[in-house]
Amino acid sequence: MRAVTIVERRVEVRDHPDPVPGWGQLLVRVRAAGLNGADLIQVAGNYPAPPGSPPDIPGLELAGEVDSVGPGVTRFAPGDSVMAVVGGGGQAELAVIGEREAMPVPAGVPWEQAGGFPEVFTTAHDALCSQAGLATGERLLVNGAAGGVGTAGVQIGLVCGATVTASVRAPQRRADVAGLSGSGSAPGALVVVDPDEVADRGPYDVVLELVGAPNLPVDLAALATGGRIAVIGTGAGSRAEIDLGLLMRARGRIHGSTLRARPPEAKAGAAREVEAHVLPHLAAGRLRVPVCATFPLAEAPAAYERFAAGAKYGKVVLVAG
Repeated sequence: MRAVTIVERRVEVRDHPDPVPGWGQLLVRVRAAGLNGADLIQVAGNYPAPPGSPPDIPGLELAGEVDSVGPGVTRFAPGDSVMAVVGGGGQAELAVIGEREAMPVPAGVPWEQAGGFPEVFTTAHDALCSQAGLATGERLLVNGAAGGVGTAGVQIGLVCGATVTASVRAPQRRADVAGLSGSGSAPGALVVVDPDEVADRGPYDVVLELVGAPNLPVDLAALATGGRIAVIGTGAGSRAEIDLGLLMRARGRIHGSTLRARPPEAKAGAAREVEAHVLPHLAAGRLRVPVCATFPLAEAPAAYERFAAGAKYGKVVLVAG
């Protein structure tokens, strides 16, 4: 099979042996695989793949058709359309995934959207719902709302019945993010602002922090009583000086999360939560995966360049062909 391959801190497309599914595993013929920030960090040599994942083939999410199954598989069969978060190896013609971590692709969802769905929507749902306990009627701030996890977080907030403030630095992306407010959202449920306006729009019950350390002082100052800050991204920096008095007065909480390194049973649990609470909205068209650009697998280096260029709205996705 052909696969994106990390070679001396750059990516090439090279031939690899076809993987073979083991107990409880599916061999998937990949139709689409999204790019994520972790892929760039891995290529740079700073985020090695977890044990059991290919060390030189990146890719944290994929969608495709089951080609064959290993012993012990009971839910999926050859020909089924599936998608999943994986520890690595998603950017290839073939990939092995655990059946427990797989989710069905709803009918009518295009491959490029399915390939860009699992990682960002699982990350956003886990942070907002499973960890921060976002509730109907609460006020949510999403910092860095134009990227993959950001657009997922905005939409999950809206379908949860929250009032969402989306912070977007690039002026040309704000109208795009504003368009995430679907027909089922209440008028005014989504407001898109420049980061400098965030403090004036508070207080917030939940903050989804996708930018990093420079935002923490404002996040804390704008936190409502009992508020929660979920740190998911640190692209702008990972070290911050904060006022603990603000955190104490708000009786607030700051927590961080990553998805990739979790054990298979934890990823399976997150997949079941997404399947139960998010996939019905995707199937009904209340959620969508904005796709910035698609590239065939053979043009993976160009896809990585587009992703690294920034100022994008939504996902960059590799597709079969």
